[in-house]
Amino acid sequence: MESESRLRRLEAVQEILLEIGQLSSSCTDIAVFLQSVHAALGRIMYAANFYVALCDREAEGNAVRFVYFVDEVDDHPYRDQLVQLASPDESPTAWVILNGQRLVMTAADQLARGEDDFGVGTVAEHWMGCPLMDQNHEVIGAMVIQSYDRQHTYSDEDQALFAQIANHVSSALQGLQSMDRLERAVHERTLELEREVAERSKAEKLQRALYEIASLSAAASTESDPRDLYRHLHEIISELITARNFLIALFHAKTEEISIPYFVDEKDVDAPVKRFEYGIGMSSFVLKRRAPTLLDGPGFAALLASGEINEPLGNQGISSWMGAPMLLGDQAYGVIIVQSYDESVTYTQAEMDILAFMASHTAVAIARTRADLAIRRAKTELEEQNTALATAINQLQDAQSELVRQEKLASLGRLVAGVAHEINTPLGICVTATSHLVEELRLTKQDLADGVLDEDGLNGFFDTIDQSLKIMTTNTQRAAALVRSFKQVAVDQSSDNIRHFNLRKYLDEVLLSLQPKLKGKPIEVSVECPSDINMESFPGAVSQIVTNMVVNSLVHGFEEGQSGKIRIAGRLEGDHVVFDYSDDGVGMDPATLQQLFDPFFTTKRGSGGSGLGAHILYNLVTGPLGGTVKVVSSPGMGLHYHLRFPRDQRKVAA
Repeated sequence: MESESRLRRLEAVQEILLEIGQLSSSCTDIAVFLQSVHAALGRIMYAANFYVALCDREAEGNAVRFVYFVDEVDDHPYRDQLVQLASPDESPTAWVILNGQRLVMTAADQLARGEDDFGVGTVAEHWMGCPLMDQNHEVIGAMVIQSYDRQHTYSDEDQALFAQIANHVSSALQGLQSMDRLERAVHERTLELEREVAERSKAEKLQRALYEIASLSAAASTESDPRDLYRHLHEIISELITARNFLIALFHAKTEEISIPYFVDEKDVDAPVKRFEYGIGMSSFVLKRRAPTLLDGPGFAALLASGEINEPLGNQGISSWMGAPMLLGDQAYGVIIVQSYDESVTYTQAEMDILAFMASHTAVAIARTRADLAIRRAKTELEEQNTALATAINQLQDAQSELVRQEKLASLGRLVAGVAHEINTPLGICVTATSHLVEELRLTKQDLADGVLDEDGLNGFFDTIDQSLKIMTTNTQRAAALVRSFKQVAVDQSSDNIRHFNLRKYLDEVLLSLQPKLKGKPIEVSVECPSDINMESFPGAVSQIVTNMVVNSLVHGFEEGQSGKIRIAGRLEGDHVVFDYSDDGVGMDPATLQQLFDPFFTTKRGSGGSGLGAHILYNLVTGPLGGTVKVVSSPGMGLHYHLRFPRDQRKVAA
């Protein structure tokens, strides 16, 4: 009997899986599909409480929608809402989605986590959730079934069957989501095409108007009566906007006057004034603004009342008004004005844009006519200017050669100044160490003379001598290496020899030599480097690189008195050394970062910056060390160098 019952259940599972496959091809609504899955699931196990949450990949962060929710006890907590996913420690659903694993828990399991801290809603006696995966094994959501009744719990077989059904539901949901996205895309594309058709119709009218304006422009110089040109222009504009009241005003710069060569109005047969001084009327107002102007009746009345329009001309009982200046570059040729007395005809921003478009091309037509006259006069002047230009070119070439020579001398001078500044640091450290050593020697002699010198004091004196001599030796070598580094900039080749050294010990020696620079500054330097990295390379280059990094951080990265951290890390990666340096200083903006490795570029010239530190660093890494350097920075986030170079230069050379 048990085997027969198990067989019938397996047959029911097969029927459900087949039904899910058929639903995925026939159903177009996700909620309807999941309702059918819920009903089918209830045929093989207790499924009174069932819900599905799907990830929304178009939303920012981890967000889900509870697309299907049926529960005996709780109402839908997030109906029609996009929900930001909680952390795995706060929600079992989030745990399933973010971990991509099945989760089964009892009421005791949930209460052990804390009823108020894990999940939303009533605690279930048995809770089971399975992740929904796509073909790339990425989680697209979670399917959950639960029971509030102790008599209905889920066996191991139930859990396995639920996981199997979840896999088939995942495949079906991918197709349904793709179909849903396709339908949305088709709808959006349809709306976009409708907008494109409307815009294309508008563009065709504008293109035709532009062609006609161009034809007028070509015929402007041969037109027998200029008023015919303006009449044709009025007809073209009337095809695009309502222009029953139309005026063209021309500006005469020499006489500071405005004339009205074309005037059509429903209330006035002729223009009130044919010619008047600049500064009078609406035409002057538009020319002063040098921008298209759109006014309604109240706005026009407000301008009149404010006095911004001086001596208005013509009928003032307008309902809507537009004026566009005819401009070509800085040259103002006049104004085109269109107005309406009818309240049913009100102009919009789009129509003002069209008028401005027409006015700009009318300016071209007017300018072309005037240009024909000016070309003949300019031809003679051009021939004279060509002769003068040839002479000027010869003089310019001579001046250019002289500028190149002066720039070479200036570059050499800047290089010498940079050398003097950079070499001052190690020599200054040596002077400081020597002064300290002399003082310690004086004090020790005094203690000896006073008879108070004991063994501890003598050993302390020896330690001071040892440390000072190490600092002096390291910095004199560093000064020599610095001279060689600057020589590399000049001759593009280093004469350093390859030698064997331990990277960690050498970093400690370099940082020891920099102690006078770091002393008294609230800067913490940490080194993370294994003690077994032995190198066959150029120690002088490594020393110079580390020194320039630290000095640049102190000069540019941290303000005076500002606390901070410098981190230096090295590790082996195959036959290469990966070297990371970072500080948490002020950082750099993208423009400054782009010029970081340029020679003589500095943000602190005259305040401790020579502009050569990063340039030398780059040349040493890519030159003698044969490596690469990358740098990342942003304002307030500090600076991070990432270096990679071969551990054994002898092997590279071989």
